[in-house]
Amino acid sequence: MFLILKIACLIAYAMALAGLAGLLGSDLSARMQNVAAVLLILHALEVVIMFKHVRKYRGPLLVSVLLTLLFGLLHWKPLADRRN
Repeated sequence: MFLILKIACLIAYAMALAGLAGLLGSDLSARMQNVAAVLLILHALEVVIMFKHVRKYRGPLLVSVLLTLLFGLLHWKPLADRRN
């Protein structure tokens, strides 16, 4: 389930970038850019609020922050559910 939602996030970001590149119609472009902006703002808030879980990532902290910015709870929730 998380994989499908992660792919949906990536598609939203890709469509927003395609809109910026002029590859989409103006209405769809504006909508996708708004969707991507809202996602990034919400995920940035998640980084701050859920930082204790973001830090549990076994790789570099910067990578965990970037993954949280991209995927939000889809990244930090499994880390929060881990026992260690």
